Amino acid sequence: MNPDLMNLSGKVAIVTGAGVGMGAATARLLAARGASVVVSDINPDTATATAELIRSAGGKAHAVRTDVADEAQVEALVAQTVATFGRLDCAVNNAAITPDNLPIHEADMAVFDRVLNVDLRSVMLCMKYEIRQILSQGSSGSIVNIGSVSSVRPQPNNAAYVAAKHGVIGLTKTGSLEYAGRGIRVNAVMPGAIDTPMLRGALETTGNTEADFAPALSLFNRFGKPEEVAEASAWLCSDAASYVTGHSLAVEGGYLTR
Repeated sequence: MNPDLMNLSGKVAIVTGAGVGMGAATARLLAARGASVVVSDINPDTATATAELIRSAGGKAHAVRTDVADEAQVEALVAQTVATFGRLDCAVNNAAITPDNLPIHEADMAVFDRVLNVDLRSVMLCMKYEIRQILSQGSSGSIVNIGSVSSVRPQPNNAAYVAAKHGVIGLTKTGSLEYAGRGIRVNAVMPGAIDTPMLRGALETTGNTEADFAPALSLFNRFGKPEEVAEASAWLCSDAASYVTGHSLAVEGGYLTR
């Protein structure tokens, strides 16, 4: 593969949920490959920290506090991106919240609604305004939505999360059908067990360790690294993936093969 195709110089990207974990790793990698990156997170402190790391490494970044479940704030995020960097070429819609943890018959519908709002509706909102902007430029672009292995393999006691992540794949496929002819590729990445603060918190809650849990979730008997997921997103954002759309790329250590 021509390494120049992975270069993102001159491109402008949005990464949501980019304050920590996979989002932060993705924002750093896109910037390292030349993109100007808008770092979006509901926590302004972590968004600022990620942007400062990028700038200290010689990259270009701007932090924007965004609640991705709020349509007005998502619209403003895209507007601020254009005001800061002049355009939008790619986006990684990564923001999500912790899964629910009750069986369906005991479900807390307030929790269900919150998970659907943040993990699914926000992807729709982000796509709406990101694609609208790219179309207005008359240019090509790439949208990457972050799903999960739960997008294709349900887990018990996670009805809201499973429904949301299945929905992300549906939105991705619909977007690919609607916009391929206008130069916009829409793909998804499906991470497995990735070593993030969200996963570590879940382990603490259940009293498990990586050594206990990882063998059931990976053929490599370890958790994935945020940087490994970032590589997949960066590839899909780049011209190296110019013939890829409507695809869901699993980064899960072989979990889905079993």
